[in-house]
Amino acid sequence: MSRPIARVLTLLELLQSGGLRTVAELAARLDVDERTVRRYVDHLVDLDIPVESVRGRYGGYRLAPGYRMPPLMLSDDEALAVLLGLVAGRRSGLLPATGTASETAAAKIRRVLPERLRHRLDAVLGSLAFTAAPGTSAAPESAVLLPLADAVHHRRPVSIRYVAADGRRSERTLHPYGLVAHAGRWYVTGEDRTAGEDRMFRLDRMLGVRTLPGSFEPPAGPDPAQRVLRGLATAPYRHEVTVRVQGTAEHLQDRLPAGVAIVAELPPEGGGGAEPEPWSRVDMRVERLDWLPAVLASLDRPFVIERPDELRALVADFAARLADSARRRPPHA
Repeated sequence: MSRPIARVLTLLELLQSGGLRTVAELAARLDVDERTVRRYVDHLVDLDIPVESVRGRYGGYRLAPGYRMPPLMLSDDEALAVLLGLVAGRRSGLLPATGTASETAAAKIRRVLPERLRHRLDAVLGSLAFTAAPGTSAAPESAVLLPLADAVHHRRPVSIRYVAADGRRSERTLHPYGLVAHAGRWYVTGEDRTAGEDRMFRLDRMLGVRTLPGSFEPPAGPDPAQRVLRGLATAPYRHEVTVRVQGTAEHLQDRLPAGVAIVAELPPEGGGGAEPEPWSRVDMRVERLDWLPAVLASLDRPFVIERPDELRALVADFAARLADSARRRPPHA
């Protein structure tokens, strides 16, 4: 493909991404002067592509509103990225819960690809294997996800119809701060105006979303992802665990399950003989304790159990099993 034609197609892709593009911006992206940009625009107009010219200080070019582009023009890398993204999204359970949406989208993309590229991509997808099992689907409906995303972007309140874990239904007014995907589920975090506090909600438990008039200003503080992780770590569970571990908070956060542990570095104790590393307090709320001894052992750091006492017995039993296994000898041939 000659270089001018390639640049005209690149210009079309830039205009397809939406919004108004200034001539200076387009010239910089295409690595040409502004007069050449105007000539490329004329080429697109000659192809019956409705490029609008907006005059003024902040003027530029844009595609006419409502114009639908002809079938996709994807390079090899772009087509592979799109199809692998659909496969990965389907396996993770994060695609919208519209049944066969990912399969039909992939089929439409394949239909507009050149035969050579289609066969090569089929070879990749047909020979691809995964080491992890597919995630359990807890994906939201598009009718829930899309209006929530729009409300987050434009900072508009919404009314949600929600089903709690115990089956109770309610209608709540929410100021949504952000959407978060975590462990195969979608969450929205924001101020629950009905309860008067910050909360998070699972999108797959929402029966409907309705945008309300007005706007709001999100508060300063943790970003939505941190709010969700903290909410998961502080949710009510059967056991409340507190352990002191020698190590920095940053080191321990990288080695403990996200959304389970809250780590806070402790101030150094007084005295001349300072420890080589600080100690941190780890708080966890869990349904079962049996998996924690292995997690604590994997930290390879000194620790002190503050609560519960049942965890001490489990750690001692785990250590005894390890010591017993270390003493065993392989049988003689």
